[in-house]
Amino acid sequence: MKTKIYLTMIIVALFATVMALNYFENLQTVPVINTVKINTEPQTTAPPTTTATKKQSKNANMKGLWVTYMELDMSGTDRSYTEFKKKFDRIADDAVEFGFNTLIVQVRPFSDALYKSKLFPSSHILSGTQGVDCGYDALNYMCSKCHKSGLEIQAWINPYRISTNNTPSVLSTDNPYEKDKSLGKKIESGIFLNPALKKVQQLISDGVKEITDNYDIDGIQFDDYFYPTSDKSFDKTEYTNYTKAQKNKSLSLSDWRKENVNKLIRSVYKVVHSSNKNIVFGISPQGNIKNNSKIYADVKNWCSKSGYIDYICPQLYYSLDNPALAYEDAVDSWNKIKKNKNLKIYSGLAGYKAGTDSDEGTWEDFNDILSKEYKISFEKKYDGFMLYSYASMSEKSAKKEIANLKKTMNQTNSPEQ
Repeated sequence: MKTKIYLTMIIVALFATVMALNYFENLQTVPVINTVKINTEPQTTAPPTTTATKKQSKNANMKGLWVTYMELDMSGTDRSYTEFKKKFDRIADDAVEFGFNTLIVQVRPFSDALYKSKLFPSSHILSGTQGVDCGYDALNYMCSKCHKSGLEIQAWINPYRISTNNTPSVLSTDNPYEKDKSLGKKIESGIFLNPALKKVQQLISDGVKEITDNYDIDGIQFDDYFYPTSDKSFDKTEYTNYTKAQKNKSLSLSDWRKENVNKLIRSVYKVVHSSNKNIVFGISPQGNIKNNSKIYADVKNWCSKSGYIDYICPQLYYSLDNPALAYEDAVDSWNKIKKNKNLKIYSGLAGYKAGTDSDEGTWEDFNDILSKEYKISFEKKYDGFMLYSYASMSEKSAKKEIANLKKTMNQTNSPEQ
């Protein structure tokens, strides 16, 4: 009897073991179909972020593309939000396809705003008339589109210009100059804010803060326009008042003007970094170092000392054989400038000259100048480049140059890898 019971128990145990083995074997071979990863992070009402994308591009060398106000001009369209989105989508998509990682977009060309501002009037670039609201926030959309596309975006500002060559033809009543004529000066080429005035420096700094506080941008850039003239009469009153106050310790007119600009640069640097430590502030000065002194741009000071800029991108708009100043010579001259350890340097490339008779015809005989200049900048330890500008990518005269630049940028063993 006991033997039968033991036998039964053994059979049951064996059966159970077989069933268990089959069960676990099936578990291992069941295919997973349409698995959905559930996001357990807390949800917010903010748009999707692209933090990972931003970090990747910040760790990479700069491959920037300037987008001018002319390329954002809504003339010839119905000026609707839909048409603006189409225009900018094409720009961003073209940039991604080409291999750029950053757009530098001109958002304040004439003491105006391609964004919502309490300090500057809406730009005529969007609505057709300065001060007339276009009905949408262009910069907000541009930030969103760039980040969704894996691009960074920097807000490009012309700090002092109010109008040049009658553009814009009419200033709005809420333009800072129209509200306070003492802010600016009229000269033959146009109207410009006076760099010597503290209230001008404050206005520009406040304008930068307005952007950094309200928009998801990655950088602020000033272009190469500073003092609009070397004429002593431009700020004679302010300089006279300064020298009287300083008595025998006053700076020369040239050094005083440089310091007026320097005060603004230091102020903007503080504003940018107090708003968001991840935003950078850079300047794109003239490529010929000597020419910067004529507009009182103290580039050597900005590069060598901390507290001014995070990067410098000289506009090295020269061919390899330009008799006045060759590209490689210009690259070397900027390399010789003393730089603080945190400064990045980029090379500004002249896409707009490609295939033209510029620089005494030295662009006409070759179709690989831009690609060679791209390589040279990395060989000389530059941290990247910026191309001027988006329009050059579709210029017939630049077609071969642009194609060769793209090939070099995206080759397997590119200079920055």
